[in-house]
Amino acid sequence: MSVPQGRRSSTFTQLLRHGFTDPSAAVRLLDAPALAPVRSDPVLLDALGSTADPDLALIGLVRLVESLREHGAEAQVLLDTLVSAKPLRDRLLGVLGASEALGDHLARHPLDWHALVTYESADLHPGVEEFEDLLDGVPDPDALRAAYRRCLLTIAARDVCGTTDVAYAAAELADLATATLRAALGLAEAAAPDDAAVCRLAVIAMGKCGGHELNYVSDVDVVFVAEPVDGTDEATAIQAATRLASHMMRICSDTTAEGTIWPVDANLRPEGRNGPLVRTLSSHLAYYQRWAKTWEFQALLKARPVAGDLALGREYADAVAPMVWQAADRENFVADVQQMRRRVVENIPASQVERELKLGPGGLRDVEFAVQLLQLVHGRSDTSLRSGTTLDALAALAAGGYVGRSDAAALDAAYRFLRTMEHRIQLHKLRRTHLVPEEEADQRRLGRTLGRTYDWPAAGEPVATLHAEWRRHAREVQRLHEKLFYRPLLSAVAELESAEARLSSRAARQRLEALGYADPAAALRHLEALASGVTRKAAIQRTLLPVLLGWFADSADPDAGLLAFRKVSDALGKTPWYLRLLRDEGAAAENLARVLSAGRLAPDLLLRAPEAVALLGDPEGLQPRDRAHLEQEVLAAVGRADDAAHAVTAARGVRRRELFRTAAADIVGAYGTESSPAETDHGSVVDMVGSAVTDLNAATIAGALRAAVRDKWGDELPARFAVIGMGRFGGQELSYGSDADVLFVYEPRDGVPEQEAAQAAFAVANEMRRLLQLPTADPPLLIDADLRPEGKSGPLVRTLASYAAYYRRWSLVWESQALLRAAPVAGDADLGERFVELIDPLRYPERGLTEESVREIRRLKARMESERLPRGADRTLHTKLGRGGLSDVEWTVQLLQLQHAGDEPGLRTTRTRQALYAAREAGLIGAEDAQVLDEAWVLATRVRNAVMLVRGRPGDTFPTEARELAAVGRYLGYEPGHVGEMLDDYRRVTRRARAVVDALFYGT
Repeated sequence: MSVPQGRRSSTFTQLLRHGFTDPSAAVRLLDAPALAPVRSDPVLLDALGSTADPDLALIGLVRLVESLREHGAEAQVLLDTLVSAKPLRDRLLGVLGASEALGDHLARHPLDWHALVTYESADLHPGVEEFEDLLDGVPDPDALRAAYRRCLLTIAARDVCGTTDVAYAAAELADLATATLRAALGLAEAAAPDDAAVCRLAVIAMGKCGGHELNYVSDVDVVFVAEPVDGTDEATAIQAATRLASHMMRICSDTTAEGTIWPVDANLRPEGRNGPLVRTLSSHLAYYQRWAKTWEFQALLKARPVAGDLALGREYADAVAPMVWQAADRENFVADVQQMRRRVVENIPASQVERELKLGPGGLRDVEFAVQLLQLVHGRSDTSLRSGTTLDALAALAAGGYVGRSDAAALDAAYRFLRTMEHRIQLHKLRRTHLVPEEEADQRRLGRTLGRTYDWPAAGEPVATLHAEWRRHAREVQRLHEKLFYRPLLSAVAELESAEARLSSRAARQRLEALGYADPAAALRHLEALASGVTRKAAIQRTLLPVLLGWFADSADPDAGLLAFRKVSDALGKTPWYLRLLRDEGAAAENLARVLSAGRLAPDLLLRAPEAVALLGDPEGLQPRDRAHLEQEVLAAVGRADDAAHAVTAARGVRRRELFRTAAADIVGAYGTESSPAETDHGSVVDMVGSAVTDLNAATIAGALRAAVRDKWGDELPARFAVIGMGRFGGQELSYGSDADVLFVYEPRDGVPEQEAAQAAFAVANEMRRLLQLPTADPPLLIDADLRPEGKSGPLVRTLASYAAYYRRWSLVWESQALLRAAPVAGDADLGERFVELIDPLRYPERGLTEESVREIRRLKARMESERLPRGADRTLHTKLGRGGLSDVEWTVQLLQLQHAGDEPGLRTTRTRQALYAAREAGLIGAEDAQVLDEAWVLATRVRNAVMLVRGRPGDTFPTEARELAAVGRYLGYEPGHVGEMLDDYRRVTRRARAVVDALFYGT
């Protein structure tokens, strides 16, 4: 290949055409003395050009030939064979071009090239016994490592040359691992014969090794089980077995000059790394019967005895198998598998998610998880599904009709492609990785080796083709991952013309049950009603339902979600825009599924006016509307009505729609896909809900006032009339189930007698209350005026002068405290502002509070804590009156306002969180204490909102019914199965808040 300088450019062109990226280096290597006998043979250059990385293959070949010079004529034998024998040439150069690590091995052990001559026929692939023969007699761990690499060389050669497929290569790797474990255990027993004599030790392969689908570089997961030999006590036998197992693991895992075989991982054993390394069979069974989690049974699906006492290993496998196939009957089966799936995705670093072949969206784990879950669901009654090998299990699922044949074929192809990618990535440096490399050179080598396996066009650009094929298969996996569970359910109930096998009714019920549906029979009836028939509506439903069923199954109450969807579809199914909206606007369908399955309130609001579904498809549809626009719409609706009753019905209809808008925005945000619950500003969400509900209640009251006045007095009431919001209403902190606390204030208009004005004001106040509570399809708005002077015993309405006289002569400190959250909400704006001017000196006293007033507030609070908490209520979980709850935080903040608002204008606000922030800025409370109080107040408010969303009725404590409690947990951001953690967190947060309250409010 040595050429004159004048012809060097044409040589470079030739090398580039053959795929070399560094022609200068290639020329130097080809000119090396080691290749003198073959450098002019064009066959060599063509063969190098067909490898994954011609530069790497050439470097490896030169190193190998140079190493062989120390072995006499071996170098010449290799070169002669390389030119004359195409199978060897393809295998050797194929390995050298794909694996830098195996090139290093051949440089250290150059005679191992003969291993590539041994198995030239595709029909002579070795099994466990053949690998055992090849590893037999190794004298020490380093010899075992070298022999392992020699065997690995033959597997890699067949793999990269295409004489075996990825599934067979994975099975060969598992067989080689089995033989290696046996050899390593043999070395450990030879080193400690006394230990080997007193115990029976079995090694159980788990994970990919157990499933006969191992990677080139993967942890080999194992479990150890041991029994004493006759005459040996159990403790002695377990200690001896533990020493043997530990030694075996070190032989495989330790790194020396020969490298590492692979880590042996025993963390899938009972209790994980905290549990004993070795147990007896009875100890294993006791753990699985009493303590094991669902994922542990899923892991046992691949358990296979591989080394040691195989009879004991078979006993173990036979004993645990029935438990594996009963796992789907466990109470928390669905919650557990969903949690495991989410945890896998959440643990991927953000910087790696786009390159993750195994764990990322559309990755290998999606295929394995889907297949295993289907096995656990249907394998209870169908023993043909009980294979530990993913592709074998997928074929069995297709044969049994649990997966459509075309879907199974597509998933099989995608899985093989992704596994081949994974194998070739790991093969380069024999490192455990599932990430697609970032460097272009690495991607080019990967694209070339896959292109040879998959016959990509020679003229294609390997990197671009690689990415296109990878993304295509990943999308297919994502699509089929959704289909595998849900679409066959429709085939079980719908009149579908399909060549695919369909689920039986029994299998469909099993799948629904495993997915968390409490009443599978009812769910099947709903599916039949929605998807049967040949109408366009049924066809679109069949397209939508597979995805919707998955979203319902992710909720705490899938049955309720599916039932509500059927009701909405029954109401709107003939409306042309409804199904088109769900089909064409992806966010609308997901938002609807989340809203319908999150609880009772939002579906109840929606079912009274299903056309509100349209809000879910508009990006701006869930944004809350401000009070001015709401009031304008309400007053316009009132103006069109014939009488007061119809007018307030129209106003309440607007309120119902806006309540749904707010609830839907809250739910979609809580389940939102764009940020995790940990990243959500929950305080902002609470403020949004409080302001939105306050604004729409204020607008509704304004509409009721207009209707009541117009019905009897026409355009003008004989008195100026204002409604003052109190409590949470005035503080803009209403929750979904809050009443509207108000005061009514009036003044006679000019020339109107006092008695006439009083009668008119009293009548209009009563009429408003009546109209807003009339039984209709819309939720009532309860008006509570009990915070007025003299309470229930006092007049319902007062003039501004009467309020001034009362507050001047009779007002108590608790009334000043109540007025801290007074704000005009409807009626005469000028009168409302003058009322605020009247009460400001009372609620923001210039000199603060006297010591006696402070003591009185503390006495009132202590009395409320002892008398008003419902009998039997858990003080640590009551959101309003319990320890560290809303009352504790609000009274503490209000005491600070009464003491200091005269000097600190920032404290003059009706909103709790704003007042707390102002107190912190003024130095009246430390930043840490303020944060503790704010966190407790926000959390307690969220719990109250969640209870109303879930149950459809207000409540101040956590629900006791399991599904309702789980739904509250989902809203609060807790994964299924973590309600105990939710309650513990609530107690912790409120306990800290109570400590701050004791210090600041009670001074203790």
